[in-house]
Amino acid sequence: MASYLESFSKWLQLKIYQLEVTLSVYIFTPTEKFFFYSVLFLIVSLTGIATVLYLPQHVQFIVGRAWFYMHGDTQDAIVSELSKGSATAAAVKSLVGTATAAAQAVVESTTGVVREL
Repeated sequence: MASYLESFSKWLQLKIYQLEVTLSVYIFTPTEKFFFYSVLFLIVSLTGIATVLYLPQHVQFIVGRAWFYMHGDTQDAIVSELSKGSATAAAVKSLVGTATAAAQAVVESTTGVVREL
């Protein structure tokens, strides 16, 4: 276990050294280094958080578009196809209608709040 920790420590020191030499951080004063590394940490952190939060939705959207381009089906076509002969299709259709109505209500209330601001 200690050898893994030592090798990781050496690798990390090498990467820090490469960063400082490549971007000339080694000539900064301690205050400048603090600000440089603070901004670097902020950018990397925000990029990581954005990736974790928004990448799954983006991938889902891309997959949905690819499905549409390959099959040409829309959500309405899928619901109407399901409603041809099954009892669950009526439930799906009502859920889609309820979700649409709820989304419209949220949009209207949000629009009202934004207009007040």
